[in-house]
Amino acid sequence: MSMASELAAGKLGIAAQNCWKVAKGAFTGEISPAMLKDAGIEWVILGHSERRTIFKESDELVAEKVSHALDEGLKVIACIGETLEEREAGKTEEVVFRQTKALVAAIGSRWSQVVLAYEPVWAIGTGKTASPQQAQDVHASLRNWLSSNASPDVAESVRIQYGGSVTATNAKELAACPDIDGFLVGGASLKPEFVDIVNANL
Repeated sequence: MSMASELAAGKLGIAAQNCWKVAKGAFTGEISPAMLKDAGIEWVILGHSERRTIFKESDELVAEKVSHALDEGLKVIACIGETLEEREAGKTEEVVFRQTKALVAAIGSRWSQVVLAYEPVWAIGTGKTASPQQAQDVHASLRNWLSSNASPDVAESVRIQYGGSVTATNAKELAACPDIDGFLVGGASLKPEFVDIVNANL
């Protein structure tokens, strides 16, 4: 990790995929923000759909984890997104707004340390991707919601990434959307085409 930090210094940030909501205690298998910082990690991804679905993490638990990570000096990529059933039921905005509402109080005035990542669960690792218009619509709606429920400054300044089967093929069109500020990339980050995804944002 020290070598990665040295090579990436000033250019890239290193992120963990999870951390726990308190500093210490008997939580076998969990990792604290303090341990991440000790390893030279400055970012953590919280609320990923796999944590929400497989490990049954609630909006409230995700918010607690976000709050503690920020308290401990980590920057946070906070994930939100709906399932296929919720989208087909016309509940995309309802779900995304509910998940974000839980985060607002946890984040408080620390939005400069937070990136939101909209990841429609039905598009993660499935080969299905939200169309650029679908993704843009959700991002724009989320900014409008943040303007009313956080502040206009937060709505304008917060980075909102898109995650969900991003590839070199669709990255440029997604990146051209005005409210999409980059990508949360999963499987494609392990392939050579990841370079093309990165370049799509430049």
